[in-house]
Amino acid sequence: MQEIICPHCHKEFKLDDAGYADILKQVRDKDFEKQIHDRLALAEREKQSALGQVKAEILAQEQKKAAEKDAEISKLREQLTSMAKLEAASKQQEIQALQMTKDAEIQALRAQLASLNTEQKLAVSEAIRQIEIERDEARHALKQTELEKHLSEKSLKERYEDQLKDRDAAIERLRDMKARLSTKMVGESLEQHCEIEFNRLRPTAFAKAYFEKDNNARSGSKGDYIYRDYDENQTEIISIMFEMKNEMDETATKKRNEDFLKELDRDRTEKDCEYAVLVSLLEADNALYNNGIVDVSHRYPKMYVIRPQFFIPMISLLRNAAMNAAEYKAELALVRAQNIDITHFEEDLESFKEAFGKNYDLASRRFQTAIDEIDKSIDHLQKTKDALLGADRNLRLANDKAQGVTIKKLTKKNPTMAAKFAELENPGEA
Repeated sequence: MQEIICPHCHKEFKLDDAGYADILKQVRDKDFEKQIHDRLALAEREKQSALGQVKAEILAQEQKKAAEKDAEISKLREQLTSMAKLEAASKQQEIQALQMTKDAEIQALRAQLASLNTEQKLAVSEAIRQIEIERDEARHALKQTELEKHLSEKSLKERYEDQLKDRDAAIERLRDMKARLSTKMVGESLEQHCEIEFNRLRPTAFAKAYFEKDNNARSGSKGDYIYRDYDENQTEIISIMFEMKNEMDETATKKRNEDFLKELDRDRTEKDCEYAVLVSLLEADNALYNNGIVDVSHRYPKMYVIRPQFFIPMISLLRNAAMNAAEYKAELALVRAQNIDITHFEEDLESFKEAFGKNYDLASRRFQTAIDEIDKSIDHLQKTKDALLGADRNLRLANDKAQGVTIKKLTKKNPTMAAKFAELENPGEA
């Protein structure tokens, strides 16, 4: 920015470099033209003055010499008149010689005057040529400055365009990588993809699990897949109703994930499943579903919405949590089989479930953090590892709490149960 002071109001204002350069160019051009005009006018005045002076000097010299010659001629004429006629011819020759000399001097003076005019013209021409050279140099320097400015702006523009292209390419690469991480399938449906992923890990991670299509449509609707897992005693520890929705399957209607939650909850209830999970590719641009596992339990109990890449992690998370509670389910079944009064037992169990739920919720949030980091960038894998370790620690704490719960602790406030256990421990006293 340039600071300019107005010569009239003496106020200071600022101009950017482009405006300042434009005003400076106008002032320089006008001043330059004015200087050229003034110098030409001055040169013309000097020329006219010199010519007038030279003409006056020559005219004075000619008049002086003419007067002298006239005086000499008059004198010679007087002498001729007084001389004899014999000398008249000789005198006439002298007069003619003097006349020729006079004419020669006049011609010489005229030649000198012409020479002075030529020199004056050459001086003016040289001054004009120098002024024109200075003007051309100034114009060339201005053009050079404008060219350098244009090249600098062009270089800066090209550099920023290259940076934008690199950024767009990086964004496109990340989108492509995210798409590959989100589907991991070529030419196969979402159901086939999930089934293949599960069967690939079935021998090692889900040896006792049941994962098949739901073919029971007696109620008028059915889910896509039912997952059930069992312990060594063939006791069911967890069950999940899965619904798969692919964007390609809904191109005509463009439905939302919200449209399928009610039906999925009904299918879960009718098929006696504990959890319901919607595996969806719908609403691909919705940040809520793209950031990880979405808990919709506030709408429907024990229901989640996930992207395909979270299919196996979701099963593992729910299965591990259920296995930690399997032992207490077995003990609860045994107590119920013995017809024991469980008035306070249910309260203690709810307290345990609440404590376990808190740890599970904390572990779920930690796991969610880990999934978010995976989805954002592969560079954040270390953070994902820390989040998963945090989830493992909380699950371990939940397991420790679960291990600390016994039948005696659960029946501590129940006199009926205490009496029953006393009878079992001391059968002779009964």
